[in-house]
Amino acid sequence: MRGALSIIGLVIVFAIVMFSAKHQMATVQPSAPTGSPSSAGSTAAKPQSPQAVGQKVQDLMQQGEQRASEVSP
Repeated sequence: MRGALSIIGLVIVFAIVMFSAKHQMATVQPSAPTGSPSSAGSTAAKPQSPQAVGQKVQDLMQQGEQRASEVSP
């Protein structure tokens, strides 16, 4: 009896975790572009070069350092 209840409990917890993950993934996924194909090309995000991504990461790291130094005495 204890084993059966343990298995049922694990299944319930697994279902809750999967429901939560599904809900979070639905909010993270970008929405599909709507409109005509000609307008979709102009609004689509252009892929960035690795250098641009690296520069953006460096800028964000510096911003984080500045915020951390403002908070700490």
